[in-house]
Amino acid sequence: MVERVDAPTPCVIISGPPCTGKTTLGQRLAGDLALPFLGKDLIKEKLFDTLGWRDRDWSRQLGIATYELLYLWVEIELQAGRSFIVESNFDPDLATPHFLALKEQYPFEAFQVQCYAEGGVLLERFKQRAESVERHPGHVDHLNYEEMAPVLAKGRYESLNIGGEVLYLDTTDFERLDYPGLIDTIRSFLAGHVSTP
Repeated sequence: MVERVDAPTPCVIISGPPCTGKTTLGQRLAGDLALPFLGKDLIKEKLFDTLGWRDRDWSRQLGIATYELLYLWVEIELQAGRSFIVESNFDPDLATPHFLALKEQYPFEAFQVQCYAEGGVLLERFKQRAESVERHPGHVDHLNYEEMAPVLAKGRYESLNIGGEVLYLDTTDFERLDYPGLIDTIRSFLAGHVSTP
């Protein structure tokens, strides 16, 4: 029988406003670090494909279910003591209590990557994404512009108040990102913590 050592599980949380490149960044990091990628839109778009899509109210309802499933997914990984990358536009006021409750049950150490960009850039990216055929139609982003415009104009979110390291990453110009430096920093963070599956 193998004795379990309850050391804090290191995990990476990627957050920030829509259109800051969180999903692309998270998937790339997950591939290079061989970690599970837990993405909000992966769940929400699967729900759209299963239950259908129609209007903004329906998208909001599925959004609520999406977050419940995302936190469940996080909990499953923490139960296993396995490191992961989770990505979403986490609202600090709403998400912090969820993560703190999980931390009480399953100790973890977080490395937060808070993506941000100039507000005007995010507004333009949001418009382009809403018109793109690559964006799942269930998001109905074209009906959501007025609601999201003030959020996008701010350009950034605050980090979650859950302890651990926080890195603010300017994604205004993706070509100027120091990706090698970022992944080295995260590798050092992961290496400095012991996770026993």
